[in-house]
Amino acid sequence: MDILDTIKNRRSIRHFSSRDVESDKIDKILEAAKWAPSAGNLQARDFILIKDPKIRDKIVTAALNQGFISEAPIVIVVCANRRRSGYRYGRRGESLYCIQDATASIQNMLLMAHSMGLGSCWVGAFDEEKVREILGIPPEVRPVAIIPIGYPDEIPVTPERRIEVHEDSW
Repeated sequence: MDILDTIKNRRSIRHFSSRDVESDKIDKILEAAKWAPSAGNLQARDFILIKDPKIRDKIVTAALNQGFISEAPIVIVVCANRRRSGYRYGRRGESLYCIQDATASIQNMLLMAHSMGLGSCWVGAFDEEKVREILGIPPEVRPVAIIPIGYPDEIPVTPERRIEVHEDSW
């Protein structure tokens, strides 16, 4: 699949089949995440792979009861490691660069999942402290997104897109 086609055809999937995701596909998704760019190559992002249905159900509660998360056989919580980025870049590393590292990884994960026939969704609406508590995330690490992954049980409509480009100045 051409990379632009992959980008254009990827959709947020909120309905999943009950089919399990093969471990080699999970490995490829995590490898794609690993190869995302990062500030100073510090790779200030961490991943929590959730397979246990009981933990997925707790994550649903923390994610404002977005039930589709528990439909996915795999959920990955992507975290920004503030300490890892901050030790070199100070406050900007703690507040921005680690977030950029995490989100670049997320995009790679979403595209890799789609390229292998899997569906995923970038979930950002959740109670950060509840997720931290459920997963035992230390204070210097910030959960940034919840990514449910599985075989899609829907084909969403392609939305309209726009782009605003400002040349040389706003």
